[in-house]
Amino acid sequence: MLFKFIIILFVLAFYSLYKANKNTHEIKLNTIIPILNTSEDKSIESLRVLQLSDMHVEHISISPEQLYNKLRYENIDMIALTGDFLDRPKSIPKLESYLNVIKKLAPKHGVYAVYGNHDYKLGQRNFQLLRKTLTKYNVIMMQNENHILNINGNKLQVIGIDDHHSKKHNVQLAYQGTQTNAYRLVLTHDPNIVLQMKDYDFDYMLSGHFHGGQICWPKPYHLMKFGKLVRLNLIKGLIKHEGKVFYINEGLGQTGINIRVGSRPEITIHELFIAPLPNEVILNKAI
Repeated sequence: MLFKFIIILFVLAFYSLYKANKNTHEIKLNTIIPILNTSEDKSIESLRVLQLSDMHVEHISISPEQLYNKLRYENIDMIALTGDFLDRPKSIPKLESYLNVIKKLAPKHGVYAVYGNHDYKLGQRNFQLLRKTLTKYNVIMMQNENHILNINGNKLQVIGIDDHHSKKHNVQLAYQGTQTNAYRLVLTHDPNIVLQMKDYDFDYMLSGHFHGGQICWPKPYHLMKFGKLVRLNLIKGLIKHEGKVFYINEGLGQTGINIRVGSRPEITIHELFIAPLPNEVILNKAI
């Protein structure tokens, strides 16, 4: 009887691991419109921003070819990479195959990126190698700085805030010289930084870091050390908190073991309207 019970437990455990691994291959492509444009003003510019976050290429369940085929027919104006590219320096050649896809997608307004906590764990020498690799593929790395873009006459201010989890952030420096008459798009890895931005305005923020919990059974208790947003159960998707609108991407790769429970890998396209809008409506459409 005990032997049969052990066999049943083994089969259940094996099936659970199989299903959890299978979840990592079921990648969702989300289109997010944080504010719906109801104006007939033709000067309002639509901007489609592709966000990839937490690639962790050691544990990624989509090949570069599959990623390209999934996105090749999408109209992409800009790409935002929100940190945690890899866990080990020996994975840099593998990362390059994905960076080649990103370059091939040829977004008209460029590729902007910030680092994550795992990137900073590489050590100074390997971190510099990662930086060199990213810039080789025309990725604009942002460490507490900002860039202004002219989108057909409308201004877009891209603000890159360095990783809060690694204590590399400096919001004041990131906002230095920003323009008040521009749409402010913040890129950062750890969304907890939003709790320190009461006096800093932005229109939209893109982040990652939590992997949607990755293993949420029954809840992502293992994330509690990751800050206040987790304790508020704000770990993924489109969020409005204390007047701030931001998005927490579930990530494309995994850390540790290549499994997911209660979450799925995510690719996100954000459709933004670069001009003041009359109505604030939240639309979240999953494809």
